[in-house]
Amino acid sequence: MENYKATATSTAPPAVVWRLLLDARTWPAWSTVDSLVPERSSGLDPDGRDPVGSVRAFRAGRVVTGERLTWLVEERQLSYVDAFNWALRDYRAVVDLAPTAEGGTAIHWHGTYHPRWGLRWVLRRTMREVMQRMADGLASYAATQSPGGK
Repeated sequence: MENYKATATSTAPPAVVWRLLLDARTWPAWSTVDSLVPERSSGLDPDGRDPVGSVRAFRAGRVVTGERLTWLVEERQLSYVDAFNWALRDYRAVVDLAPTAEGGTAIHWHGTYHPRWGLRWVLRRTMREVMQRMADGLASYAATQSPGGK
């Protein structure tokens, strides 16, 4: 089993970071995905408050992967598993948010997975790099969405 850990800090408060994380429609603006794929997604909330059980499908290049939300703790934690992903098996990820003393948000994005045969060495590095870019993108974009953000 492989794993990754990514951390970032945003000047935005947890409520702003949470709103972006929960609303799959915002992900192309701040993450490494190119687009949300509505026809492969299910259970998405029109107001951007995707519930547990919803499947969010994202396109990155020619690849479409899906994640199913499994656990939500308002402004604190979002967990998901792979709904469909050709490169990974048993993928589980958690995004923890914690308020900082300065009023911002500490983001800790971590996950475990089994790579498909032949992809272990490629995915080990790629997942760590991509997920760090996801955390950094969320942190910086949230800061631009927050009143007084930097």
